[in-house]
Amino acid sequence: MSNSSSISEFLLLLLADTRQLQLLNFWLLLGIYLAALLSNGLISTAVACDQRLHTPMYFFLLNLALLDLSCISTTLPKAMANALWDTRAISYTGCAAQLFVFSFLLSAEFYLLTVMSYDRYIAICKPLHYGTLLDGRTCASMAAAAWGTGVLNSLMHTANTFSLPLCRGNAVDQFFCEIPHILKLSCSYPYLRNLGLMTLSASLFFGCFVFILLSYVQIFRAVLRMPSVQGRHKAFSTCLPHLAVVSLCISTGFFTYLKPQSTSSPAMDVSVAVLYAVVPPAVNPLIYSVRNQALKDAIWKLIKDVFYLYGNC
Repeated sequence: MSNSSSISEFLLLLLADTRQLQLLNFWLLLGIYLAALLSNGLISTAVACDQRLHTPMYFFLLNLALLDLSCISTTLPKAMANALWDTRAISYTGCAAQLFVFSFLLSAEFYLLTVMSYDRYIAICKPLHYGTLLDGRTCASMAAAAWGTGVLNSLMHTANTFSLPLCRGNAVDQFFCEIPHILKLSCSYPYLRNLGLMTLSASLFFGCFVFILLSYVQIFRAVLRMPSVQGRHKAFSTCLPHLAVVSLCISTGFFTYLKPQSTSSPAMDVSVAVLYAVVPPAVNPLIYSVRNQALKDAIWKLIKDVFYLYGNC
């Protein structure tokens, strides 16, 4: 029997048993990681450099791209290193840091998606007041609130998780450090304290979910009343990408944290973790840019400028 004070490292779950599959996983994860870095980096740079994209919608999209970049950089590099070097170890401090940063980014992303639903609601339902209700200071305050709330939420859960005595070994049944899998190693579970934290977090997330739901009810009602087919098409083209990202985030998150422990298995946990920790950062840029001509034009202009500068060097 050991406790948390005697644990100096944790053992993460390997994604494959054989050396050949480990190397295959390394190259697969590396490809996904580089694609996510490139796509989110292009969106961030294009929005920052193109004056035409200095609007609330693209400001929030810039924040989302930065969150996605940070999120996938928190989990995949360590998983790739473990696959390449055939190791499972992560230090106690490294595990705590990874859990804190990942929880913070995941929470902040959900809060930011809530803010983005408000942006779409104002743009479609109250277009004449868009510039007034969402000026630069308001947008910055809303984005800062999303990031700050994510930090506070993650800080409470990380402190609570690592304050518990751990006496069930140090093997984590996941390829990165995650709250439910660290809690499985605890030998005591203070139900009242955890119930309070879970109630607070669940209330915040449920409130955000209801806000997003009500926003889109109003949005769809306004869109369906539009007399112009072109206007309806343009409105849907700006809302559907956001709705797709929200649906993926909510469905995978709810399944991960609300599923019965009896249905849990390492293979299922890893599959779901890939869906909400790896897939969104890689596909969000594609979802947002595939039907957004202004964003595609800005990205192509950025790429051409880079090649032009490189050619003149």
